Amino acid sequence: MKTEVLRMLKETDDYLSGQEICERLNVSRTAVWKVIKQLETEGYEIEAVRNRGYRLRFLGDILSQAELESSIDSGWAGKNILYFDETDSTNTEIKKAAEKDAPHGTLAVADYQSMGKGRRGRSWAAPHGVGIWMSLLLRPELPPTCASMLTLVAALAVADGIREVCDLEAKIKWPNDIVVNGKKVCGILTEMSTELECINYIVTGIGINVANHEFPEEIRDVATSLYLETGKEVRRSQLIAAIMRAYEGYYDKFMENQNMKSLMDVYNSRLANCGTQVRVLSPGNEYTGMALGIDEMGELLVRTEDGKVCKVISGEVSVRGIYGYV
Repeated sequence: MKTEVLRMLKETDDYLSGQEICERLNVSRTAVWKVIKQLETEGYEIEAVRNRGYRLRFLGDILSQAELESSIDSGWAGKNILYFDETDSTNTEIKKAAEKDAPHGTLAVADYQSMGKGRRGRSWAAPHGVGIWMSLLLRPELPPTCASMLTLVAALAVADGIREVCDLEAKIKWPNDIVVNGKKVCGILTEMSTELECINYIVTGIGINVANHEFPEEIRDVATSLYLETGKEVRRSQLIAAIMRAYEGYYDKFMENQNMKSLMDVYNSRLANCGTQVRVLSPGNEYTGMALGIDEMGELLVRTEDGKVCKVISGEVSVRGIYGYV
């Protein structure tokens, strides 16, 4: 009921009468009053005027089950939401849910996670109230060898969401980072459960620096936040909703061919590495070259100094700019 009342308040510019809420939800005036008080306790500024009703005065950055459910309007991505004020890891929470038959598109979101991790087991800092820490459950009919491309699909969606909500030129650093003005603002980690040649489920974890005002000195040159780039507060629920809408569209298009063929052009247009000199670091091998973009399998094409075009496969390979992070 809280979600429905909140959604009605968001959709109404003028006052919303208590009687109208009662009639639409088939509940009592007392029940409505209790929900309004709960929403005020969570931080919503609600104006109540006798004989007129209720109105949202200000919608700030609030993260809760009801806020997410009333904001996300995609078809299947984020349709089922698991919200946590605090958790070890949203990827872990989604894996638990997956083992209990949670549906495709289930989304876990946390205000704080204590044991977030990135590629190659790196830790990912996740303080209270400053970031988006979320994981999406997918159950695709897809060969396991194609699963890594879903990281690229997620990167497209995050870049689009940031562009839409924050009006920033978010770029993709292949394969799993989002950068703004050359600094990392988001990391993506995709994990999967397989059986023989069959995928049981895939978990795509996304961590976004939203409201950080500063970073430790050791990462200050490579990390940024949406607040630092815009100077404005970003409503996390609004950004999550935008990412889910974008992800749904890109995922459905990806699944038509089960590769990046139909998404190559838009992906390469967002690729921060494209047309730049990069250093490719893999176990026992290191070389430099010009990044040309991705192919239909999501591999990064790099032309070396001798003119040879190498295909870089995401996984245990790192790609760095010659003169910086990107």
